Amino acid sequence: MLYPALEVSGVDGDLVAALVDDFSPTAAEQRDDLTTVFFADAASRDLAASALALQCPDAALRSREVDDEDWARRSQENLTPITVGRVTVTPPWHALSGPATAEHDGHIQIVIAPSMGFGTGHHSTTRLCLAALQTLDLCGRRVVDIGTGSGVLAIAARALGAAEAVGLDCDADAIQAANENLGANPHIDHTRMVVGDLRTTHLSPADVVLANLTGSLLAQSAGLLVAAARPGGTLILSGLLMHERDEVVSAFGPQAALLSETAEEGWMCLTFNRMVETRV
Repeated sequence: MLYPALEVSGVDGDLVAALVDDFSPTAAEQRDDLTTVFFADAASRDLAASALALQCPDAALRSREVDDEDWARRSQENLTPITVGRVTVTPPWHALSGPATAEHDGHIQIVIAPSMGFGTGHHSTTRLCLAALQTLDLCGRRVVDIGTGSGVLAIAARALGAAEAVGLDCDADAIQAANENLGANPHIDHTRMVVGDLRTTHLSPADVVLANLTGSLLAQSAGLLVAAARPGGTLILSGLLMHERDEVVSAFGPQAALLSETAEEGWMCLTFNRMVETRV
């Protein structure tokens, strides 16, 4: 099967990812100065190319069709485990022997297979969210991951002690991949992946809400994301670039208090506490 792809050089790979996010990319691959972004259809790729050409006139762009098997083979050659604190996210061929997600000397291993999607732990925003999760006491807590993608953050939350984890994504293919990854971690229970839209899917308020989206989508969805958390609950938000920080903080400010912020390679993660309403 052939997938439409866009090769971009002369632009930072993370910036490319941010600029094309509105056009539903399905995967990205970085090799030196060359970023290859995959799309579900040629129309989305062409729209992304036009947007990139407008925003980055000096970028070199090339549209092509890529064999999915070739992409998967290259991914298996290049993808290595990523460790953040106590958590190591690993592809199946690098997994330690023994049960997936079992603790080894206090360390947690999560098996995530590469697919035509993000969420293997190699992107800064995923690492920032994994680090933020480990600053919380998740024991007995209910965690909801909005835009779960590969399911890595929902799986990690349960592995770190959450009583229950739910991954929500409007993309059925993403949820299929998330369920496959859940199956690759058989010791993870009380975790489910749900196809749905935050605007229309009923979710019981969570103690912790994760949302690794984009800066614009975080700002637009602030009210819905805050409502997904119980009063006094925690929101961990990432996917925003540093220049989007003030817009996102302002969008959440009326309903949530900023607790902490971290950054890596131009990306940010913000942790908020949903305010508890007081009645006079």
